[in-house]
Amino acid sequence: MHIHILGICGTFMGGLAVLAREAGHRVTGCDTGVYPPMSDQLRALGIELMEGYAASQMALQPDMFVVGNVVSRARLADGTPKFPLMEAILDAGARYTSGPQWLAEHVLQGRHVLAVAGTHGKTTTTAMLTWILESAGQKPGFLVGGVPLNFGISARMGEAATPFVIEADEYDTAFFDKRSKFVHYRPRTAVLNNLEFDHADIFDDLAAIERQFHHLVRTVPSTGAVVFNATEDSLRRVLDKGCWSLRVGFGAGGDWTAEGTPSSFDVHHQGKHVCRVDWELTGQHNLMNALAAIAAAQHVGVSPSQAAEALARFQNVKRRMEVRGAVAHPGGAITVYDDFAHHPSAIRTTVDGLRQKLGTQARILAVFEPRSNTMKLGAMKAQLPWSLANVDLAFCHAGGLDWDARQALAEMGPRAQVADDIATLVQQVAQAAQAGDHILCMSNGGFGGVHGKLLEALQVQ
Repeated sequence: MHIHILGICGTFMGGLAVLAREAGHRVTGCDTGVYPPMSDQLRALGIELMEGYAASQMALQPDMFVVGNVVSRARLADGTPKFPLMEAILDAGARYTSGPQWLAEHVLQGRHVLAVAGTHGKTTTTAMLTWILESAGQKPGFLVGGVPLNFGISARMGEAATPFVIEADEYDTAFFDKRSKFVHYRPRTAVLNNLEFDHADIFDDLAAIERQFHHLVRTVPSTGAVVFNATEDSLRRVLDKGCWSLRVGFGAGGDWTAEGTPSSFDVHHQGKHVCRVDWELTGQHNLMNALAAIAAAQHVGVSPSQAAEALARFQNVKRRMEVRGAVAHPGGAITVYDDFAHHPSAIRTTVDGLRQKLGTQARILAVFEPRSNTMKLGAMKAQLPWSLANVDLAFCHAGGLDWDARQALAEMGPRAQVADDIATLVQQVAQAAQAGDHILCMSNGGFGGVHGKLLEALQVQ
């Protein structure tokens, strides 16, 4: 089968392309604003990428067009379609489907699916769980919304008889299917990591997202398990709507709990000590991610001690507190990190994790852009000062925003600076940086290559 993927460079659709290629299909695709690591991964697999959504791509005559949720029926200011290829597909009556639907029919059918859902930590927890199963010899298939460093790829088919671990996003499926992606996956093990308001472009409030999470719970069979964060009131409300599967709570008040620091902790199951985790990751959020992964892995036969041993060798995911480089200084190197954090809660937990690792003496400079649809709408701008409370200086890229970032950050006073373009942002950070600083760049996009530009600017100081 030849499939042509619209929006191929998104983390989900890119992973789908990898799976389709591995399954022996011919894969081509198109997108705009291509950036690593997904573009590098696709090109390395020999998948042909096309810039834009020109109707001329109909000449490829694929057996199926697989449509990503970036595609819409929107029109530009001059009245022309934003996605002319989609208009041509509809006009021609050509075969098309959504990414999640294609995945459900061609990859997930008949397999034990472990789906990891939640506002934060989906990618990291999915990677942890996959690595635990891999280390236990289960050779799972997987689709992660990033590149786990233990694997070097974001997706793998695995054998038909092995489990499949998937990052389960609550964002809508496609312009023609407004259900959340995860309702297509029909997991036997569902992980509900946490639940906050997000995706303000498609959800009116938290209750609307809770309804979608309950739709996921409804699809888990009676022999399955729902692994949930027991500290989250929102998830308790979801389960109170009805749950027909085994409930497995983690965190305070749950079946699985931890004692110790985020980098070294004892794990207890129903009050009994079962293993100890010593690893390189930091932050309370990663401790909770680990508990979720250990609990989910036990549901497919992996012991807690096996899981803990695997986590000791877990290398995290690209763009999760990834060190992009360091510039030598007599008083100490300046280190530049890259992280995917973009929601205020994720920014705060990421900062707090780094702060816990570094202590109170080191300076943290946060460089971020409100790029997600929720943040671009300004729905959570009031939370930004709270999310940045533990940084020494904050630098915001405000290009393309319809709200006033300077006003939103005003209560931080001189600790916060705002720039309308990347060049000015780099200049601001380079001028403020001192020996021994830790520069934490946070965005869910390519961020205009700011990491490399900062490293270059710091070199010439």
